[in-house]
Amino acid sequence: MDLDTRLLRYFAAVAEEGSLTGAAERLFVSQPALTKQIRRLEDGLGVRLFARSRSGMALTEAGREFASRVPALLDGWDEAVQATGRAARVLRLGFLDAGAVGGVPEVIAEFRRAQPQWRVELRQFDWSDPSAGLARGEVDAAVVRLPFPGQERLTVRELFVEERGVLLPARHPLANSETVEFRELADEPFVAAGAGTEAGVEAGAWREHWLATEERDGHPVRVGAVTSRPDEWLGAVAGGCVALAPASVTRFYSHPDVVFRPVSGVSPSRVGLARPRGRTHEAALDELLEAIAQRLSRS
Repeated sequence: MDLDTRLLRYFAAVAEEGSLTGAAERLFVSQPALTKQIRRLEDGLGVRLFARSRSGMALTEAGREFASRVPALLDGWDEAVQATGRAARVLRLGFLDAGAVGGVPEVIAEFRRAQPQWRVELRQFDWSDPSAGLARGEVDAAVVRLPFPGQERLTVRELFVEERGVLLPARHPLANSETVEFRELADEPFVAAGAGTEAGVEAGAWREHWLATEERDGHPVRVGAVTSRPDEWLGAVAGGCVALAPASVTRFYSHPDVVFRPVSGVSPSRVGLARPRGRTHEAALDELLEAIAQRLSRS
């Protein structure tokens, strides 16, 4: 059968994590979608790669043989992609939101003037992939918001912190408050980031941070909506939910029925620059990332 690298990456994640839940979180996909792709791979190969049980996913003998070969296949593919990018002189930079990127477009413009032989592609990803393309090998580096699942497998340089506030429906009783105490929001329906699947499937550091689970003292989260794009996010708030958001949201996103208020009692958002570990560094990419780090650190 013809295999695409996505199926191989899905297999490798399940093999390493030993469970569909952990692998789904690592890959930023829903568990049902991951299950479907693993079955597709097994059907294509004509063998069972995993023995499924309540305790997790154990590799079969065929699965262990396949797992011994997949990392080399993926490493070879990633190196081929990198080499192709170097030959074409293309650098790919991922990001999630304009507030985190700040002056990056200006840095890219300066880089292009100094290095006209290189093309820089700035790619925006939705919140279903907090790694901004790195988890699936779609970019060379990314401006990310920390923490997010899988960041320990990347090289991450923290650049700056940004206070978080709350988006409220304009008609909300707290909409006219100068500052909202987080405890006042404990029972509100929150917007959770995800891929539009059932709330909780993509549970992890990213989702928990934007629901402020650590600041709830054990109080359960009430999820009112799951969204992956800014327009859906603002629409959910206008419809009666609330959402934590970085302070920069007021400069880049607006809705006539949504207001932003500072919040006390929650930690700030941290912005970092991430890239894969253990890969050959391209001098041009190093130069670009250092310029970006310098600019954002001064934001």
